[in-house]
Amino acid sequence: MDLGRLVRTAVTNATRAYPYALITVVDGPEDLRLPAEQHPAFSGCYDWHSAVHTHWLLVRLLRRHAGELEPEAAEAALAVLGTHLTPANLTAEAAFLARHSSFERPYGWAWLVALAAECTTAAAEGLEPAREWAAALAPAADVVVGLVLDWLPRAGRPVRDGTHASTAFALGLLLDAAATLGRDDLDAAVRAYVRERFVPDRDAPLSWEPSGQDFLSPGLSEADLVRRVLAPGLFGDWLEAFWPGLATAEPRNLLDPVEVRDRTDGQLGHLDGLNLSRSAALAHLAAALAEADPRRSVLETAAAHHLDAGLGALAEEGYQSTHWLGTFALLALEPAG
Repeated sequence: MDLGRLVRTAVTNATRAYPYALITVVDGPEDLRLPAEQHPAFSGCYDWHSAVHTHWLLVRLLRRHAGELEPEAAEAALAVLGTHLTPANLTAEAAFLARHSSFERPYGWAWLVALAAECTTAAAEGLEPAREWAAALAPAADVVVGLVLDWLPRAGRPVRDGTHASTAFALGLLLDAAATLGRDDLDAAVRAYVRERFVPDRDAPLSWEPSGQDFLSPGLSEADLVRRVLAPGLFGDWLEAFWPGLATAEPRNLLDPVEVRDRTDGQLGHLDGLNLSRSAALAHLAAALAEADPRRSVLETAAAHHLDAGLGALAEEGYQSTHWLGTFALLALEPAG
């Protein structure tokens, strides 16, 4: 995989103004503004959440894969991040999030907190500009954490969806970020919710997947979330009850890659992301099981097949795919080595 191409595409998309899907509740004339005015940090990449996780992608590539990038690509990434992740821009984003308390809940919320955590880790590992990015992001991340802590006790049943509404996928990102940001309150709230709402689940209806526009697997997202909460031995037992057919490689519809018939259609193209997000989740589940566990090889084989299928989409042109798929490609590539 050409990681330099990921950087170049991300830089181009992060600075592309249009088309842009402006998703907001209009409370008054002040909300009818151009995307760059409304969201000075995250006004590229077609929509707000894609802009946020594209910035996460750039930071992640600089932190973990700098040695694989050409100097020009790294410099371009640094320039975009330095221009967008400023105190003034992120103060505006924090104010918007505080005024619109359900905006981008929970997917965009989770990616904002993940971006803050990635910058914090990058700064701790010696990427000097990341110190400024992390400091600038902190107020917006604090707003989101406050919103999450208010929302989770009221949320009730999780949204078991394969798109942006997925509770499980968002909580996984939030849980990963909580320790890095020193937010024990967030960590405790997410773990309590997972234990109450997800750990009791048995016999998931995995044969129903996928829906026609999924980019996430409801079942795999849930299993990958519970993996983060339960100890390995307990998780293996939980997975047996949740997915009893795994040892015999069933159901096949969850283990075989999904065919994508029209990548020019933004909703049907979600299925390319599904292959990539499935690959990452399958690999994480495999790594959580013992070496001798026969389910591990089933999961590893399925992860590799999904990765091959998903990466093929990155060779395609078209903003409907390129504005977001790079992030999910990296999520799949990293556990695959």
